[in-house]
Order: sequence, then C-alpha cells, then structure tokens
Amino acid sequence: MTLLIDSRSLWYFETNTYVIAAGKGGPALVIDAPPDPVGIGDLLAEHDLTPVAALITHGHIDHVGGIDGLAGPTVAAYLHPDDIDMARHPREQLRALLGHAAGDIDGEVVSTEFTDLIDGQRIDLAGVSLDVLHTPGHTPGHCCFYVPDEGVLFSGDQLFAGSIGRTDLPGGSYETLMASMATKVMPLPDQTVVLPGHGPTTTLAAERQFNPFLQELL
Repeated sequence: MTLLIDSRSLWYFETNTYVIAAGKGGPALVIDAPPDPVGIGDLLAEHDLTPVAALITHGHIDHVGGIDGLAGPTVAAYLHPDDIDMARHPREQLRALLGHAAGDIDGEVVSTEFTDLIDGQRIDLAGVSLDVLHTPGHTPGHCCFYVPDEGVLFSGDQLFAGSIGRTDLPGGSYETLMASMATKVMPLPDQTVVLPGHGPTTTLAAERQFNPFLQELL
C-alpha cells in the first residue's frame, strides 16, 4: 500500500507539517503543528482529509505551538512526556529565542492534554501504522516516527539533509543526540526516505555518504 503523504512549510521557522493518510477523503494523521492553523487546515482540505491525531516530534514552539487549534474531542495529541512542560509555554520559548513574544500565539500556555509517546510503541491510526523512536538530544523528549511499510522516517529536528538539529537550546545535548542517531536512526535501511522538520527530503543513504555528522558515526 502506498500512503498519501504531503507537507507544507509553515510559520516563521518554515516548519514542515505533514499529513499522512491511506488516501484522499478519509482520516489522517498530522505530524507537527506550528502556530499556523490556517496553513494546516489548507493542507488537510487540499486532500479532503479529516484529522484524527496529531503526533508532535518535540516541544519547541514551531512544532507544537498550534496544537490547541487542532486537537480536541476528535483529534488526539501525542507528545513524549519529557517535552510536555516545555510545550506548555510557547511564549517563554520565543522570549528566550528572539527576545520578544509573538503576537499571533494565542494565550500564554498550550492547554491541550497530550497522550504520552512511548519509545518502541506501534501506533495504528487512520489506516497508518508507524513506530515511535525516542531520539533525545535536540530536546529531552524528541521522537521520530518510522513507517516501516513505506520506508519513511519523519525525523523532526533529529536529522536534516546535510545536518542535524541544534543542541545549544535548553535540554539539548550533542552527545545525547549522536547516541540517539547511532542507536535509533543509523540501523534503519539505506533506502529509508527522511522527511525532516525543516528543509528538503533526503534519504538515509545520502546522509550516510554526505552528512558530516553521520560520517563521525561511520
């Protein structure tokens, strides 16, 4: 089966938000929810999709700041528990990053109730089956989502084309990120398609060959 996977680059930090579904006109999963509900809604509407769950790779504002506008009685929100406290305070994150609050962030806190992501769990929703890979380092609760039937990895801010996520923010650790890379990402097949949280799509084979950070592990 070939899944429907599409994305939009949204908000100030051009976060890649993904929808994944068995096909048009049905239920869908949303991967990451930046503070751009219109953009997320347009992406879903383009394929006539109805969201049933939002899977958040980590608690930074550009990935979770829009969750209150998406989650609800019919849309479950998933996040690793180690990042929930961080996710609750998007404006505080912006103050730390940019020295000011963003006026288009509704409210001081994220109020959504999250379901815990658990390392190694299999999630079966909306006709999609994916595995949760806890990959701390960029943040303590960062997770990637691997769809084995499609050979696709939603890597969040763990792995980018030619680079990795930054580790100089609160809760970040280069050593921890690289350990996560070695134990959770590198064992995946060469042909794995990597869909990152920012920037272009890549493959694990290309990153093994050209990414200087992965070269360290090889």
